[in-house]
Amino acid sequence: MRILVTGGAGYIGGFTVHRLLAKGHRVTVFDNMSAGHSQAVPAESLRVGDLADADWLNHVFTADRVEAVVHFAANCYVGESVTDPAKYYRNNVSNTLTLLDCVRRHGVKRFVFSSTCATYGVPRQVPIPEDHPQAPVNPYGNTKLAVEWMLRDHAAAYGIGFAALRYFNAAGAAPDGSRGEDHSPETHLIPLALQAALGRRSHLDVYGTDYPTPDGTCVRDYIHVEDLAEAHVLALEAIEPGVGKAWNVGTGTGSSVREVIRTCEEVSGRKIAVKEGPRRAGDPPALVATGDRIRRELGWRPQFPTLRSIVETAWGWHSTHPQGYTG
Repeated sequence: MRILVTGGAGYIGGFTVHRLLAKGHRVTVFDNMSAGHSQAVPAESLRVGDLADADWLNHVFTADRVEAVVHFAANCYVGESVTDPAKYYRNNVSNTLTLLDCVRRHGVKRFVFSSTCATYGVPRQVPIPEDHPQAPVNPYGNTKLAVEWMLRDHAAAYGIGFAALRYFNAAGAAPDGSRGEDHSPETHLIPLALQAALGRRSHLDVYGTDYPTPDGTCVRDYIHVEDLAEAHVLALEAIEPGVGKAWNVGTGTGSSVREVIRTCEEVSGRKIAVKEGPRRAGDPPALVATGDRIRRELGWRPQFPTLRSIVETAWGWHSTHPQGYTG
């Protein structure tokens, strides 16, 4: 297929682009480069542009004869979404509607959406199944859920088939160390811990040690970025016109903040200085996926099922690229 990947020069998008190319698909990357890296994708695939520019987007659809869309482009910082919700509704919701208008205009019937476990809000049960009530607790989660609603309505009215992948904590890097995580600012636990191990940070902040979890720190489900990319490819190939489905993407195993720190120390062979502080507002005690549906319906299986295997690849990237792609 000829596939347009929006936000394809970002972390998860870039890995998905490479996986799609390896499967023989033709890929066009559409990215405004506000958070992407040109080094993460083949130069010949990259089209620089913003989803708000409907004319340029329409030109790309026509010129590259797009047959399917994988949509990553979005703002994704929870804290920023609280202080500047207008930015998030404009980019995550309004610009997605512009994209869907283009999808309709060109008769595209396959659409994969990068959703999130943040649409569940504070879970009533853990592990979290796909039929868990969706009640986001921040504007970021609200915007992702709004797009899921848009997709359901577009599927019913216009015959667009879609897959919404609600994934948990993406982590890790290419096993050969060639590609990895490079955010500014960095907010994810594993790269922050490894940066502290490398001496690029004086310490690692731990927010909350009194949660109702085995060691008092938050528990999260870490999913390797390569496994996440594979889930997008499988979902794309399984889409049926007019049918929409949602899948959680996680290992089903939770790891606490303390467990992550200990694993990063073991893998790096270095001590990580920690500064403990109070809880952050809106951080649920535990977020862990039930992965039964995606395994059963798509045959998806994680190739990096353990926290250690994920951290080992992340260390391979951060230890050789301490400044990310720019270094």
